[in-house]
Amino acid sequence: MNRTAELGQLNAVLAGRDGGDVVISVQVVAGTAGAGKTSLVLRWAHQVKDRFPDGQLFVNLRGYDPGEPVTADQALQRFLRALGVAAGDLPQDTDDAAALYRSLLSDRRVLIVLDNAATVSQVRPLLPGSGNSLVVVTSRNRLAGLAVRDGAHRITLGTLPEPEAVALLHAVTKDYRPEYDEDKLAELARYCARLPLALRIAAERAASHPYLRLDDLISDLRDESALWDTLSTGIDEEAEAVRSVFAWSYRALSAHSARLFRLLGLHPGAEFGLAAAAALGDLPHHRARQLLDDLVGTHLLEQTAPDRFQFHDLLRAYATDLVQTEETPAHRAAALRRLMSWYLHTADAAQTWLAPSEEHLTLPEPPPGVRPLTFADYHAAVDWSEQEHPSFLPVVRSAARNGLAQLTWLLAAVMWSARPPSSSERDWLELGHIGGEAAAELNDPAARMRLLLHTGIAHRALNNFPEGLEALGEAADLARGLGSGHDEARALNLIGLIHLRRRELGPAEAHFGRAFSVFRAVEDRRLIAVALSNVAGARLSAGRLPEAAAAVGEALHAHRAQGNRSSTGNALRLTAALSLEQGNAGAARQAIDEALDIALALRDHTLEGYWLLTLGDVQRSEGQYGEALASYQRSAMLHRRLGDRSREALAWRGAGQAYAEMGRSTEAADFHRRAVSVHRALGDSWQLAVELDLLAAAVHQEDPCAARAHRSEALSHLSGYADPRATAFRSRLEDLSGGG
Repeated sequence: MNRTAELGQLNAVLAGRDGGDVVISVQVVAGTAGAGKTSLVLRWAHQVKDRFPDGQLFVNLRGYDPGEPVTADQALQRFLRALGVAAGDLPQDTDDAAALYRSLLSDRRVLIVLDNAATVSQVRPLLPGSGNSLVVVTSRNRLAGLAVRDGAHRITLGTLPEPEAVALLHAVTKDYRPEYDEDKLAELARYCARLPLALRIAAERAASHPYLRLDDLISDLRDESALWDTLSTGIDEEAEAVRSVFAWSYRALSAHSARLFRLLGLHPGAEFGLAAAAALGDLPHHRARQLLDDLVGTHLLEQTAPDRFQFHDLLRAYATDLVQTEETPAHRAAALRRLMSWYLHTADAAQTWLAPSEEHLTLPEPPPGVRPLTFADYHAAVDWSEQEHPSFLPVVRSAARNGLAQLTWLLAAVMWSARPPSSSERDWLELGHIGGEAAAELNDPAARMRLLLHTGIAHRALNNFPEGLEALGEAADLARGLGSGHDEARALNLIGLIHLRRRELGPAEAHFGRAFSVFRAVEDRRLIAVALSNVAGARLSAGRLPEAAAAVGEALHAHRAQGNRSSTGNALRLTAALSLEQGNAGAARQAIDEALDIALALRDHTLEGYWLLTLGDVQRSEGQYGEALASYQRSAMLHRRLGDRSREALAWRGAGQAYAEMGRSTEAADFHRRAVSVHRALGDSWQLAVELDLLAAAVHQEDPCAARAHRSEALSHLSGYADPRATAFRSRLEDLSGGG
């Protein structure tokens, strides 16, 4: 069944390699790509696997899927995991992920198959750049840019020659149909336009109905083809043939399987689980599993994992069209409501474990028959959240697009609390924006306020401080208008955290104080302790150590008593930093180790990345420079993935300090220069001044003039700070500058 000419072209490119990466762009007709094990490219990749001892990477980019295509960033994340990068070490920024990907492949020989690409931009970040790997890209487009800019060899992959199409049909049906009528199989192949996907579906139907004559099967398909010819809109012959085979196979389904197939066209995600399918179909789980098995068996659906499924993109388009034409608007609306309600209530159940301190929203009752999931423990909730997270945004978009305004904002709000602990706040911002528009449409100020609070937190985590202050200021105004002093205090506390990140310590402590007073008045014990921790952080930053110790001690005791794990860990991090400044490295190590145990148990990379900075400082104080560098490196990687450039730069600072204490001033200066660049770009005057001082110390021996210039600039950035730590820092710099 080899397609000799096309295999020969692939082999010729492979044989003609003279070292370095090569890109092969394979243009395919509709229905040729995604044909499972009969795909020419995949079979060829299997044949040449010995030429690539470091393995193969494959991704279906879903470039022609009616839903969202796989982005280059999503594909990079998958490839990096396949290359051995731990989930916590995956960069979130596409450029950083691509750089790590290229670095890992630079000395490897890997075959990379990028299937079903739509555009060059979807592909280019996935090209290794240098080395000995080979990339094969399949697409229905010519992707001319790959040939022009990247030197790709283009191969056009057409339909199967008739003998091979007949052989494919015979191979699938021979165990069920002992007779071999080549002419009839050839006629069946012609009605399938000799396209692998259509041939597989036709062969499966012929195999599953062994007592139905081939003449009758062909007659059915001929009638179906004639119908599509009559209804033709001018699309090409291959597309008409694929459509005919789809319809032919679809009409052979039982009524229940056919209904589920078309309803699944409403699911907006790239893949879906059994429970979501059951909600769409208004089915018990066991019945949904039976029908899904039927669809998988007829090649109308692909199974990707236990209870996880996806469409081939052409079949998704077909199901999407069917549900629009064969289901009434009322039935479609009811199915979508069931799906959205299932996501909403399942996410709410996950919130119970992932954000136990977050207040649950009052949700509308799920429609009859919808069975949301529940979770036995924290890790089960995290597993679901990580698995379904790629569908969060498509689901919220779908709810908004279909006019479900209340469900839209509720989904956005609940999904904030049901996000995977390892995700970046950046992933949620578009959900928050869509939810906010829905809340405004409903004229629901309480909903807008809640989403603005989350938006402010997200912007703070991403160092978008003006945007964060704007969102939180609006949230405070809305809370005031609603007469909710408690919610206004929450907004004030969060505003204080942005001031703390900017080291505006007076405003920070003032906001914390106002929030603390309200929390105490309404006897909210959890938020009283949170505000106390924040006050301790402001006092520690100012160098007011005894006052910081009093506040953090009280906060830690309260958090422990209430069982607030993440808040307990934060108080322990503050305790460790305070103990280190007081010269008690042993107590600091004990506190930060306990904090990091909490972060790891929660699978929370935001907490882990931040608290690793303190662990590195403690290790450095004890002369454990190798361990400290490892802590700083992981912290930098986590913060890069999370999009927190400021804290990534703090990790570089720690590495620079470790190298300086090891007497390796050149490496120290390099890290401090990188951190200086980031703090300057972020406009962070305090951190820039601290970094310039450390850079001056690193270069002083080799270049005293440069050191003086760095310290002079550092002084220029300190004029706005008057707290004890800043005053001492300024005096030291002035003494050093005065001493030359």
